[in-house]
Amino acid sequence: VQLQASGGGLVQPGGSLRLSCAGSELILDYSAVGWYRQAPGKEREGVSCISVVDGTTYYADSVKGRFTISRDDVKNTVDLQMNSLKPEDTARYHCARDFAACAVVDGHPVLRPDPRYWGQGTLVTVSS
Repeated sequence: VQLQASGGGLVQPGGSLRLSCAGSELILDYSAVGWYRQAPGKEREGVSCISVVDGTTYYADSVKGRFTISRDDVKNTVDLQMNSLKPEDTARYHCARDFAACAVVDGHPVLRPDPRYWGQGTLVTVSS
């Protein structure tokens, strides 16, 4: 399974970006897809997760109301629309998918069990 995250870039505070997670297999072949991020010097954290089975979405408190995760069955992608970006959103964003469920751990949505399939990541920099 190959995953590729795209759509990152440099944006000013308050701006928007749309990340896309594409895979070599159909989205519907997996149970859940999650977006994670890792900022320099920090541990990776879950940002958002979507259950492919019923469409339930989950968000970290830090992005709730600003980020929206969605699936596009035509493009076979799971996208993360990021609005009102802040400098603290700067990180490399990765997508992951597997036969798993979305769970919330310490306020962060993650896949459980830990996903096997990860994308390379796309860098998001929020700076003026």
